Amino acid sequence: MVQLVGSLRKELYESLSTCKVLVVGAGGIGCELLKNLVLTGFKNIEVIDLDTIDVSNLNRQFLFQKKHVGKSKAQVAKESVLQFCPTVNITAYHDSIMNPDYNVEFFRKFILVMNALDNRAARNHVNRMCLAADIPLIESGTAGYLGQVTVIKKGLTECYECQPKPTQKTFPGCTIRNTPSEPIHCIVWAKYLFNQLFGEEDADQEVSPDTADPEAAWNVEDTAARAAASEKDGDIKRVSTKDWARSTGYDAVKLFNKLFKDDIMYLLTMDKLWKTRKAPTPLVWQKLEDSASPQEASAGSGLKDQQILGIWGLCQLFRNSVETLRSQLQEMGEGAELVWDKDDPPAMDFVTAAANLRMHIFSMNMKSLFDVKSMAGNIIPAIATTNAVIAGLIVLEGLKILSGELESCRMIFLNKCPNLRKKLLVPCILDPPVANCYVCASKPEVTVKLDVHKTTVLSLQDRILKERFGMVAPDVQIEDGKGTILISSEEGETETNNSKFLADFGIRNGSRLQVDDFLQDYTLLVNVLHTEELERDVEFEVVGEAPDKAPPPQPTPEEVNSVTNGNKDSAQPSTSSEAPAEDDDIMIVDSDEEANEGASASTATAPASGTKRKHSDTETGKTSAKRPRMDQSSAATAPADEDDDDDIITLD
Repeated sequence: MVQLVGSLRKELYESLSTCKVLVVGAGGIGCELLKNLVLTGFKNIEVIDLDTIDVSNLNRQFLFQKKHVGKSKAQVAKESVLQFCPTVNITAYHDSIMNPDYNVEFFRKFILVMNALDNRAARNHVNRMCLAADIPLIESGTAGYLGQVTVIKKGLTECYECQPKPTQKTFPGCTIRNTPSEPIHCIVWAKYLFNQLFGEEDADQEVSPDTADPEAAWNVEDTAARAAASEKDGDIKRVSTKDWARSTGYDAVKLFNKLFKDDIMYLLTMDKLWKTRKAPTPLVWQKLEDSASPQEASAGSGLKDQQILGIWGLCQLFRNSVETLRSQLQEMGEGAELVWDKDDPPAMDFVTAAANLRMHIFSMNMKSLFDVKSMAGNIIPAIATTNAVIAGLIVLEGLKILSGELESCRMIFLNKCPNLRKKLLVPCILDPPVANCYVCASKPEVTVKLDVHKTTVLSLQDRILKERFGMVAPDVQIEDGKGTILISSEEGETETNNSKFLADFGIRNGSRLQVDDFLQDYTLLVNVLHTEELERDVEFEVVGEAPDKAPPPQPTPEEVNSVTNGNKDSAQPSTSSEAPAEDDDIMIVDSDEEANEGASASTATAPASGTKRKHSDTETGKTSAKRPRMDQSSAATAPADEDDDDDIITLD
């Protein structure tokens, strides 16, 4: 006869009190998960989270209270859990899981790892650490009413990176700087502007007009004369945006006139740009101030964040936010830089004001602060009950693993609405590893198409190995018979190589690079395919992956008729360089946080591609279609009912 302790078999209950588990993330899912673990009977838990508590977390992360704002999430979560279960042994780390201190040996001391993360970089890293340590990983994610839980075990199931993740969608620089056509272009521009003025300058995030725009072929002599006149009229010398702003003492009015008058007048000199487009209309502060009425500064009734301000109201919001951000910089001292945060009111006000003013200039419908925050922060509104359901499913899958029943584990989708069999939860059998996965294959290998005469060593390290392939500290050796070290993770050893091109080291078409990340215990062989025919603004391509070519998911009638956030515009696809149906500027995250450890908040990604794969329904034996999982920056698509063979999209 089976002996029970509560609802668990005695043997399982006893194993819970002795096993050690790791929870990565103490946010929306993490809080619910910690509560579930201790109430289930787990006695030895370690939790790690780099984040601190913000007031916006309090509506769903129930282990936190107002008095905890600004404190470590991991530490406060531990303290809160101990209040209702003082016998549990919890260790909290206020740190990044990507810190080298948390190496393979650290992971090997756990019997199970559970992810409650909100960004791809950290998920990739934990995936690799668990593979290296041969420890089961339970991955999870939520997006509004949608959610997913899956189990990853080395050699038995797909790893997190078996299915190609779409690279984050970027917008051509000339579109952002010269010819924005949709609100997201203006929002991305405003975020770039924040960094150019108050944060870390990035040459790839320039906001001034792009004179190299291939569309802007004009009469050079005539245009130069008009551009000079424009500069004279505005009394502006074209220098670094930050240097110019500093020279004015961050004078909000001068800054306004440069950005929204002089730069726009300069754009108007690029005649060819406006032959098929409606030309922008410059704004002049003094004229707006003279014509402003008290009513224009207000936005009317309704919730403050969902109001759309008038032009003069946006001007005032712009001035107030600039003055506040300037004061913050001054308090931090010489050389200080601000980091944009969607939960920082002055930063959010600045982006909202700047983006809307640019939308007005380019004849677009303006957006409320709520809409701008959703697009700029790449977030999906969080639902506390979704987090709770997903956290419960994580524990159930964990109990299967601890019972030695890995074969009964499932990938489980939480739908927004019941399917045809009136089910909200759709389980799918776990897939085996993909044979050519560049992470979990026995000999990971990948081919990268690039121009060896234009790609620098630094670009290879940062853009390809770290950003695209998720490495933390790569070492690169050229397989040239000499063992030439191209990149070393030891500080200072190969920094002189950074500005050199790959061709300078004899790398050509067919060259092979052996890349090692000792922290992740990960080796990747990179085959170089030289080409001079990459598209504009494309630095490299991974051969065999075409995530942007997937057909757009077909919306359901309910989705077509729905209106998001009370604004019909916001229910439409957002902007991008891709097909309109694929352009939602959202990231699938841990339901509440922006992907702030690894992903650029100013970009979104295109849907993943791939061939549909059939999965047996665990109850009926029928098959259902499932597409490769979409990442945090993909548009959220609910898993469809397996009966009608619609696509089930795996959430990140």
